[in-house]
Amino acid sequence: MHNRLFALCAVSSLALSSTIFAQHSDHDHGIPSAEEIGSTNVSFSTSCDAATADNFNRGVALIHSFWFAEAINSFNEVLAMDADCAMAHWGIALSHWGNPFAGLRNAPQLARGQDAVALAQATGSPTPRESAYIAAVAELFSDNQSSTQGARTKAYELAMEKLVNEYPDDREGRIFYALAVNGTASPNDKTYSQQLKAAQILEPLFMEYPEHPGLAHYIIHAYDHPPLAEMALNAATRYASLAPAVPHALHMPSHTFTRVGMWQESIDTNQRSADTARASSTAGEELHALDYQAYAYLQMAQDQKALAVVDRALALLDEVDVTAIGATAAGAFAIAAIPARYALERGDFAAAAQLPVIPAESTPHTQAITHFARALGAARSGTLAAAAQDIDMLAQLREALRARSDAYWTEQVDIQWQVARAWVAFAEGRRDDAINLMTAAAQIEDGTDKAAISPGPMAPAREMLGMMLLEAGRPREALTEFESTMVKEPNRFLTLFGGARAAEEAGAEAKAREYYQQLLDVAGSADTDRPELQQARIFLGLR
Repeated sequence: MHNRLFALCAVSSLALSSTIFAQHSDHDHGIPSAEEIGSTNVSFSTSCDAATADNFNRGVALIHSFWFAEAINSFNEVLAMDADCAMAHWGIALSHWGNPFAGLRNAPQLARGQDAVALAQATGSPTPRESAYIAAVAELFSDNQSSTQGARTKAYELAMEKLVNEYPDDREGRIFYALAVNGTASPNDKTYSQQLKAAQILEPLFMEYPEHPGLAHYIIHAYDHPPLAEMALNAATRYASLAPAVPHALHMPSHTFTRVGMWQESIDTNQRSADTARASSTAGEELHALDYQAYAYLQMAQDQKALAVVDRALALLDEVDVTAIGATAAGAFAIAAIPARYALERGDFAAAAQLPVIPAESTPHTQAITHFARALGAARSGTLAAAAQDIDMLAQLREALRARSDAYWTEQVDIQWQVARAWVAFAEGRRDDAINLMTAAAQIEDGTDKAAISPGPMAPAREMLGMMLLEAGRPREALTEFESTMVKEPNRFLTLFGGARAAEEAGAEAKAREYYQQLLDVAGSADTDRPELQQARIFLGLR
C-alpha cells in the first residue's frame, strides 16, 4: 500500500463536489434555512408557547435526519423562549439516544439522556399526549446496563405503539413509531417482519406527504436489505433534495445505491455529504460518507480517488470523539474500515498485513476490522505467524464484545475470526478443513446482515469461499458461490471477476463473457489498470 497510509499528516485534496454550496450560498457557514433541513414539512404540535413552534419543528426535522447536536441546539432555543416546555427536554433526550441503528450506547450518552428525561418529567405541565412521549423516551434510559438495551428499545417501541393507538391522528407519532419498530428488528430475521411492518406505516404517509424528510429517511432504512433494497429507490432519489443542507440526508441515499450496485450515484451523493459535513465541522458524518464513497470508488477501480479518500479519513483521526453529543461509532468505524478496504479490495495483501492498529477501547468491533484485514493479508501473503497473532486478537476482541452483551458485533467478529482461520488452514495445505471453515462462516454471515454503519462486510465470506474453491481447482463450485454473492452484493468488482474466472475455468464461456463484460462496464471509468481488467479484455479479445 502507498506509504501515505502510514503518514497521518500527509493529506491529499479530495475533488469533492461543491454543488450543494452553489445551490445554497446564502447559508454558507451559517444556519441552514427551514427549507434546507425540511422543517417546513414537519408539524409537531405542543402545548408550549406558540412562538416556539418553528424552532420545535426545526428540532424534530433535525432528529429525523439524525443531526442530533443541531437538534439539541434548536430545542435549547425553544427553552430559551419557554422554560416550561417539557417537550423540549423530550427532544433533547431523544437526540442523546441518537441513531437507533448505532449499536450499544456509551456511558456519557446514557447519562446525558437520563438527565434530559429527568428534566422533562419535572418541567411544566405537559398534556397527556406529551406525557406519553416523555414516558416513551424514558424507557430508553431506564438504566445504563448494556445487557438491557434490547429490552429498553422494545419497551420504547411498545410505549410508542400505545401512544399512536391513543392518538391516531398524530402524524409525527406514527413516524417515530415506525422508526421504533424498525429499530428492534433482528439482523437474523430473514422474513424482515419488523422492517416490513415499519414500511407499511411509512409508505402510505409518504404518498400523502412526499416532502417529509423523516418518511424518506426511514423508508430507506426499512428497505436496507438485499431482497428489499429496490423498493427504497423512490425514497432514495428524493431524500437528499428534502434536506439538502444536512450531511446525513445527503449520505442516506447511498445506502440504497450501495445495495443495488449504483456506484456512481453513491459517489455523487456522498461527495455532497462529505462536503457539507466538512463545512459544518461534523467529522463523524464526513467519515461515514467517506467510507461509503471509498467503497464505491473501489468497486469501479477508481483506486487513485479511493486513495485520496484514505488520506482524508486518516487526517480526521484526531477529530473523532465517539462520546460527543449526537455521535455514533460511525467515525471510529470509518477510520478503521477505509484503509482496510483500500488494501483488501485491491488484493494488496502485503499492505493489509502491515496496517497500523488504532487503539479503540470503547469500540472493540472497529479495532477488529484492522486485525481482520491484517490476519487476512498475512495469511494470503504467507506470513502465518503474524496471521496467528491477529487471529488471537480477534478472539480477544470477540470476548470483550461478548462481555458487553453486544450480541451483534460478537457474531460479526466471530465471522471474521473464522474467515481468517480458514485462510491460514488453506495456506497450511489443509484445504478440506479450510473450505469447511469458510463454508460455516458463509452460512453464519448469510443468517445475519451488515450494520447500517457499513456499506458492506470487509470481505464477504461467500465471496471468500468462491475464491478458495477456485484456488483449490473446483471452479464449478466456486461459480455457484460467486453467483450467490452477486445476488446479495450486486456489481462487486471482486465477485464479478471471481465469477468470470470460475466460469472460464469451468468451460462456461457464455457466462465468462457475460461476467467479464459486466466487470468492464462497472469499471468503465477506472483510473487504474488492475490485472483483473487486463484479463477481462484479453478474454474478450479487446487487446
